[in-house]
Amino acid sequence: MFGKSSKPAPAPMPLPAVPQNTSSSAVSAPLPTNTQPQEPKVRSARVDTLIGRGTTIDGDLQFSGGLHIEGTVKGNLIAENDDATLILSEQGRIIGEVRVPSMVLNGSIDGDVFAHGKVELFEKARICGDVYYNLLEMAVGAEVNGKLVRQKPEAKPAAPALPPAVATPELIVEPPVESQNQ
Repeated sequence: MFGKSSKPAPAPMPLPAVPQNTSSSAVSAPLPTNTQPQEPKVRSARVDTLIGRGTTIDGDLQFSGGLHIEGTVKGNLIAENDDATLILSEQGRIIGEVRVPSMVLNGSIDGDVFAHGKVELFEKARICGDVYYNLLEMAVGAEVNGKLVRQKPEAKPAAPALPPAVATPELIVEPPVESQNQ
């Protein structure tokens, strides 16, 4: 009953051959099968400060690192360093001027935006003001009610020129005169 069967097990079916791509291009991923809308995926930016839903800050705000806003800021927002990132969620709102290196926006800003890095606007993003940017990525549905002004990347200052050489008198050394009396 539980012993070995006298029939040999059937041979496994061979799998169809899959062509191997040896080029350095990316491998295509299968298409998603669900049709539900998905939240935009925010890059894994480090978040040092979170302003949660239901929180309102009245006044200017300076920050460094990553700032994620889900509440409201009524005042100007200024990043203190060049590696700062602002993430404004769908419920987040800023009423004032924004000066950051880079930002990911899915909420609303009433004021001008100055970003010398990348600005990413998702489909629910709303800006009422001018946007000064270096690199802009804008999804279908995002709104900018103002001017889009492309800024050239900040040039690194050139190395200071060396001061002109100070004129030094040439030292002329003559070889010793050999005497002919040898």
